[in-house]
Amino acid sequence: MNSHQQANRFTQKELQVIMSGGTRLENANPLIFQRSGDRLLTATDEDEDAADPIDDREIFDLIRSINDPEHPLSLEELNVVEQMRVNVNDEESTVSVEFTPTIPHCSMATLIGLSLKVKLLRSLPDRFKIDVHITPGTHASEDAVNKQLADKERVAAALENSQLLEVVNQCLSTRTM
Repeated sequence: MNSHQQANRFTQKELQVIMSGGTRLENANPLIFQRSGDRLLTATDEDEDAADPIDDREIFDLIRSINDPEHPLSLEELNVVEQMRVNVNDEESTVSVEFTPTIPHCSMATLIGLSLKVKLLRSLPDRFKIDVHITPGTHASEDAVNKQLADKERVAAALENSQLLEVVNQCLSTRTM
């Protein structure tokens, strides 16, 4: 492995922080928010021949049920993701998602961002450029986390780690709401 490849991988310390969920609760008593209602489908939504551009609500529906790594709640229930912080430009093939950690020093922020990014990468056509970042001013290490999430090589390297991928998949697993 050359020095450039090493620089783009998460360090062992970063991986330990990302995967340390469950050892102690950083936010033992988070605020819980009411889930938004399910999207009502129209006849046009059901029409296989109609053009169906991807919109903010569709992206929100993909990410709202992602499990929080620390609590048995969804990211929506913790207000980590909100529809108003999702922006889609279907014509330009861009998706931008801002997420808000529950506390400013949340050590799970990178894992949450990685889970959001993986869910979108797995769900959207390859034509989309996906940007996942922390809501400005809501996390002490916002710049560092955003830099990691924006680095394609670093994200790819993180997902080659079987332990980390297992943790991400747990966040993405379906649970009854």
